[in-house]
Amino acid sequence: MDVRKVQVTGGSSFVISLPKDWIRQQKIEKNDPIGVITLGNGTLLLTPNLAYDSSIRVKVFFLKDYSDPEMLFRALIGAYIAGFTTIRVASAGRIPPKVRQVVRKFTQMTIGQEVAEESDNSIILKDILNPVEMPFETTIRRMYMIVKAMHEDALYALEQGRRELAEDVAARDVDVGRLYWLIHRQSSLVTANFALSAKMDVDTAKAMMYYQIARILERMGDHAVAISDAVIALIDLHVDHAAVAKVTAVGEASLDIFNRGMKAIYANSIPEANSVIEAANALQPEYHTLSATVPNTKIKEAVAITAVVNSLRRISEYSSDIAEILINQMVNSEEKSRAFG
Repeated sequence: MDVRKVQVTGGSSFVISLPKDWIRQQKIEKNDPIGVITLGNGTLLLTPNLAYDSSIRVKVFFLKDYSDPEMLFRALIGAYIAGFTTIRVASAGRIPPKVRQVVRKFTQMTIGQEVAEESDNSIILKDILNPVEMPFETTIRRMYMIVKAMHEDALYALEQGRRELAEDVAARDVDVGRLYWLIHRQSSLVTANFALSAKMDVDTAKAMMYYQIARILERMGDHAVAISDAVIALIDLHVDHAAVAKVTAVGEASLDIFNRGMKAIYANSIPEANSVIEAANALQPEYHTLSATVPNTKIKEAVAITAVVNSLRRISEYSSDIAEILINQMVNSEEKSRAFG
């Protein structure tokens, strides 16, 4: 570590000299501007790059190293999340149809990835999305609206016996996954590029909060699919209307807690977040009560109802997790405000 003493000039200005090697390495000249960024822990970051650097970052995958299509798909997702702007899939010979299918699947399940060039032995993908054009708040809100609708429709399908509506719930989970990966990518870019962080007005702590919330929303989408699968089974079994009424009542209570948790995020309210946690805890006995009635039903119905109850319980628990994430973020922000205010 290079330690330097702070000097005072003019009676009020505090000055510290910069390392000569660093100045030369960055090719900084007299009167050049330097950005000064205050990090959450009080550290100062100096950077000569005042604008977001959207330079090309290339990642190449050679098929000899990624012969398994599933492994290639996971690697493509990894490159996407890491923020590579150009991804190339290359082969010594002709690229097999299965690999082209994997690449096509990747472009369909991610946002901003397009095939720019394609030949017998090479596929080049380019990122056409500007991170600044997709704010975290917008993406999170979109995820929330999709997941909310998935849960609402799953419960409505059970109540009305609409099998086709329950089947449609699973189809929407792909959109939730696409948005989750986008949030993951955005958070990685913000963490690695402080100029982008400043341009998007999101520090690394808040970007991590959005990532955590997006991960929870993605899991809640999975539970909506699990509920819809169970609902299809219950519809086919012509389950008793009394049992349906009990399940939907608890489901609506779970969904209400979910909505309150997301509203607390938008309001940045610790009291509202705390009330969500208390409501989620208060609803736990309802799940146990509903589960206790399951053994009195037929086996297939019992399995389906148990699946629905377990997923509904997870919804309220995830909503509580979202509220806890907000409280942690808000307390940390308040502490920063006092420290630097």
